Amino acid sequence: MTYDASIAWLYSTQTVGIKLGLENITRLLGCLGVDPAPRPGSGPVVFHVAGTNGKGSVCAMLDAVCRAAGLRTALFTSPHLVSFRERIRLDGVPMPEADIAAGLTRIREWIAPWPQHPTFFEITTALALAWFQEQRAEVLVLETGLGGRLDATNAVTPAVAVLTALSFDHRQYLGETLEEIAAQKAGILKPGVPVVSVPQPPPATRVITETAARLGCPLSWIAEPALHPVALPGSHQKINAALAIAALTATRLPVCQEAIEQGLAKVVWPGRFQRIAGEGGGAVILDGAHNEAAASRLVQTWGECYPAEQPVILLGILRDKEVAAVCRALAPLGAAFVVAPVHSVRSCTAEELANVVREVAPGVPCHVASSVKEGFAYAQAQAREAGCRVLVTGSLFLIGETLALLEGATPEPSAQ
Repeated sequence: MTYDASIAWLYSTQTVGIKLGLENITRLLGCLGVDPAPRPGSGPVVFHVAGTNGKGSVCAMLDAVCRAAGLRTALFTSPHLVSFRERIRLDGVPMPEADIAAGLTRIREWIAPWPQHPTFFEITTALALAWFQEQRAEVLVLETGLGGRLDATNAVTPAVAVLTALSFDHRQYLGETLEEIAAQKAGILKPGVPVVSVPQPPPATRVITETAARLGCPLSWIAEPALHPVALPGSHQKINAALAIAALTATRLPVCQEAIEQGLAKVVWPGRFQRIAGEGGGAVILDGAHNEAAASRLVQTWGECYPAEQPVILLGILRDKEVAAVCRALAPLGAAFVVAPVHSVRSCTAEELANVVREVAPGVPCHVASSVKEGFAYAQAQAREAGCRVLVTGSLFLIGETLALLEGATPEPSAQ
């Protein structure tokens, strides 16, 4: 298959839906000859990162520091913003189209007779792990896709498990309580493998502590922020940086202080309080705050960076997210709202979103746009008139569409 044909086939597998479990991914890795439990000296040092918010930032930090140390570093994250290739990177470079096409062709042939078809995420995970092994990566940074215990990435045994901040999200899959969610996230813990975590709410703390004790995992709570400058804005990123440093320390990788400082000072993670110049010189901030905790953190970060300014907010959210809670968290921040549907069957309509915004932020102007393109243009015009910035937030799908507009690119829409 060509790259375009292989990606089209891969996206078509999204009709299989989300099916949590490790049977398919374990079988896939076996077919591809991937060692899911690399031994010291015979495979990469694996960081496995789970949590509700901050996973991507911590993964980006680990990747940046390890690359600064001269290590051959593999990074697997999701979702992508513009191109599927963003999900699979080696030394910061996205996986080549030719390698994706060859890998997906091979996987398609393997699974053709299987009675239970692997999911989009299972196939993507297998593709990445097989390629990283072929490329002889020395370090592998894995971000969980959904939860942890039954996520496809959990087929791998890491050198250290990393837990970022836990809160409510994906309740239909992970549970309605923090205990249930924490049990899924703590499912990435393996017997005897060190685990590092930021402070968690008490119910989650109990679950993590009990799980670590049962499995004999050395457990470290990382509460003090890193003292090094961090390129990603927001005081919370200092805690994420401290977590990344603790994870590195737990593995005893040959990473010197200079590499830590250099990596953190240069780390890039698109779509997370990403500051760019918009059309006509207007400044634009992109932040995928798709749950209540992330939206609250966004408001805090905005206050730290721009304490005397209210932005025009371009907002798009998926219907299966905590729509009202996100809007309530953002309500005090916006000078005006522009709401738009994102390119997803799960998207709120602009009218649905406008009704929620008007309820939680009465008196604040709210414009209904028919598309992201129209909404972004309107938000920029309003911001130029008011002399403020545009904040694009909500779904990461919205962030991807906006980035594509700014870059003149064509986004590859994905349901996952």
